Amino acid sequence: MTGTTRTERENMADDTTLRVLSTSDVAGIDITLTDVVSVVEQAYRTLAEGRSDNPRKLTVKPEDGHSVAYAMLGRDGVRGVVAVKTSYKYGLHEDRDKQHYYTTLTLYDDETGLPVAMLDCGRVGALRTPAVSALLARELAAPGARSALVIGTGTQGRLALPFLLTTLTDLERLMLFGTHPDGIRAVREQLHAYFPDRELEVVTDLRAAAGDADVVLATAGPNTPASVDAGWLGPAALSILVGYGIAPSTLHRADRVIATSAAQMRVTGTDMADADGRLRDVDAEFPEVLAGRAAGRTDAGQRIFAYNSGLVVTDIALGHRFAQLALTQGLGTVVPLWR
Repeated sequence: MTGTTRTERENMADDTTLRVLSTSDVAGIDITLTDVVSVVEQAYRTLAEGRSDNPRKLTVKPEDGHSVAYAMLGRDGVRGVVAVKTSYKYGLHEDRDKQHYYTTLTLYDDETGLPVAMLDCGRVGALRTPAVSALLARELAAPGARSALVIGTGTQGRLALPFLLTTLTDLERLMLFGTHPDGIRAVREQLHAYFPDRELEVVTDLRAAAGDADVVLATAGPNTPASVDAGWLGPAALSILVGYGIAPSTLHRADRVIATSAAQMRVTGTDMADADGRLRDVDAEFPEVLAGRAAGRTDAGQRIFAYNSGLVVTDIALGHRFAQLALTQGLGTVVPLWR
């Protein structure tokens, strides 16, 4: 669904009020994995067609690195929506349970000029990122890919396998490397919630698992002990980096490098630089690959490195989809913000 329907416009706030969708409001909205993938894919295609705008994000980070904040502005030309996303994480040097993370998305209808909603963007990001990884896998995995290894059990790791199974339906072996028992349990629960007949293989020999995997998806946090080297990978493996868990050699020794955004990779992917502080050049950007304007995998035997960094147009599209569903259900609280 694109654009804003008449019913949705009637449920929208006026020019003095704003509908706020809380974490619980967003959590209560049913949406399928297929719907999420479709929305995200459309956002990429629209960007490649030049119908959307995705300026570079602004970043603020103190010298000691205890926090990081982002501000992102964008426009979805198909949906006719302008939005601003903010993201703030505090306590980066602390354990996960001691960190604070806040992210919001504020949407405006560019056809009526009215605000659509402001919503907690946590679930949007938790769905958008693994959906992008699944699209990368669909487009870039070697023909006949049958095995996948996910590294990490945090927010991005927990839905990684259900999304991969949505786009790569022939996957047979599903492997997980993690160090947090609660996270491993959560990954298993999410897999069984969406694919109750599939089994998860928790691996401890990371090198052997990486060698057996057609797709390696690294979603771990910065403190992970995992670091898959390029020499561990199979000859036609696809490695996808979302967080941490694979070594810089997987980038520099790849036959082909694809990034959701080359500019963002240069900014946020500096930990993958070589000994001289240089990053490998990107061969193609993923929106162009999806649109058929650039090649993804050009040979069945290539090792491919894919860098998954968030583009705000995907947050806008998925956030708007959530807002549409929420508006039709009358969810949220209308706040007289501009009175």
